[in-house]
Amino acid sequence: MSTSQTPAAPFTELVNLASRLLGAGVVATNEDTFADAENLLVAKAAEFRAHTFGHKGQIMDGWESKRRRGVSAEQPHPTDEDHDWAVVRLGVAGRIHGVIVDTAHFTGNYPETGSVQAASIPGHPSVEELDDAEWTDLVPRTALQGDTAHEFEVSDPTRYTHVRLNIWPDGGVARLRVHGEVLPDPRDLDGLSFDLAAQEYGGVAEAASDRYFSSPHNLNSPGRASVMGEGWETRRRRDKANDWVQIALAGGGEVLAAEVDTTHFVANAPGWADLVGYDASAGGDPSADPSSDPDGWFEILPRTRLQPDTRHRLRLDVGRPVTHVRINVYPDGGLARLRLTGRLTEAGRAALALRWFNALPVAEAVQALTEAGLAGAEATTLAAARPLAAPADVTAAVTALQPADGPDGTETSRRAAAIWRLLGV
Repeated sequence: MSTSQTPAAPFTELVNLASRLLGAGVVATNEDTFADAENLLVAKAAEFRAHTFGHKGQIMDGWESKRRRGVSAEQPHPTDEDHDWAVVRLGVAGRIHGVIVDTAHFTGNYPETGSVQAASIPGHPSVEELDDAEWTDLVPRTALQGDTAHEFEVSDPTRYTHVRLNIWPDGGVARLRVHGEVLPDPRDLDGLSFDLAAQEYGGVAEAASDRYFSSPHNLNSPGRASVMGEGWETRRRRDKANDWVQIALAGGGEVLAAEVDTTHFVANAPGWADLVGYDASAGGDPSADPSSDPDGWFEILPRTRLQPDTRHRLRLDVGRPVTHVRINVYPDGGLARLRLTGRLTEAGRAALALRWFNALPVAEAVQALTEAGLAGAEATTLAAARPLAAPADVTAAVTALQPADGPDGTETSRRAAAIWRLLGV
């Protein structure tokens, strides 16, 4: 539990792209004799139990490679470049804002230095294809300490699908966290209704009144809570106010239904809850308190009675786009999950597509444009014009493409259709 309302590093308030709940996995490593590399992604904090030995030595809750040796009696030590590595497939592709390399409980066996690299590899690549990928340094080779959670901010704007943790020369790392902005391929969401609040599509619990017992990020986590601790729970209120969580949706959308889930909260479920929404696509600041911006926030669900240990499924008739949702609970208590089923609006899909397109590696951006219908040279020129901050920037960049159109407007029509197909602009 924590009384702090401020995270240790701001990027930790973003989704952990390397969460196994989202589908992340360790897909390759060169060495994990002492302890499996898969332990890097375990959700709970690393543990240590002294004097618990297996056939390979002290059992460590993390990834640990064997001790490296040189090539001969005359050269018994490893070279300065000898190192071990593990490749992680992110659960969802996205822009990485920060990495945590945690050496918890590794005190006499931690690596001397480490680095983190990333690559974008579409589809479902084999181990051999991982070797051929272009890897980019997110965290350069850096000195590490034992029993320490090393927090590294990342400024690279590219969308990545895989990361590689390198350690020199050998040793152990307990956990790896990769926090960032989920950027789904908008083409995968076309025509679908889905949970607009879900982490796997880009929903983020960006603010909360209280996180004393557990994190508000649990509210939009994948799957169902298996115990009360996997939900969001506040401390007991002793005033006349209420608690709340605010979620930025995956994109501007039409919310059709809500599920307010109090599963496992038997003696501490809220008595009531309501939902209010905000449409930030037309401007405005959703971080403002609803009481100070009554024109910006609007009712989605009126205050509704809740039952303990119950999944409340509620149809909604909002009638306007929503980009942010705040759930208010009265007066306090806990929720297991909040689901907001809906579909992207035309403007919401276009905004999501533009964020995705701007973050693609150049080769992938060119491929997406050519698949949509642009010529190769046109796609290369448009990809080089990024970032394109708004639909007007896209229109201007497309208009400037060469060769210029003739009187019949054929080229303009073809280009416009391609951009509409891909970006909705």
